[in-house]
Amino acid sequence: MSIKPKTAEAVAETEATASRTFDKTVEGLKQSAATATASLEQAQVKMKEGVDRAMKTAEQLAQFHQGNVEAVMKSGQVFASGLQDISKQFAATSQANFEEAVAAFRQLTTVKSLREAFELQSSYAKASLEKALAESGKLTETGLKLAEQVAAPLTARVNAAVETFSARA
Repeated sequence: MSIKPKTAEAVAETEATASRTFDKTVEGLKQSAATATASLEQAQVKMKEGVDRAMKTAEQLAQFHQGNVEAVMKSGQVFASGLQDISKQFAATSQANFEEAVAAFRQLTTVKSLREAFELQSSYAKASLEKALAESGKLTETGLKLAEQVAAPLTARVNAAVETFSARA
């Protein structure tokens, strides 16, 4: 009979050890689950913050891009308007040159001598050359002003980009 009480004690001790081990395992699993849940919650918060920042950046880039499109449109409008003005200026100059050529031709038909024709032709050629040089200078000046006006909206956007992206860096 002495074996039975020892066996019963051993079984009871083994059951107690198994119960403690099981309780410790369950407690460890609960702690691991709590830690994992907390980690996942932190990851979700960080992910949401990251997504929010990405969305805000995307919105800012879209707004910035819209400004770029508007600057290109404005630049194109200025260019078209300026080109139209230059075309009008060129047409007016061409019309005036044509009228002067017709007037010079009429005068040539009334000359009485070759010398008078030569002087009239020389005078017309000199006046035409001076006028062409003056008109060329005006056209160059108008073209440069137009280039500045066309570049202004684009330059403003480049400056805005430098300011925006320098501030972020």
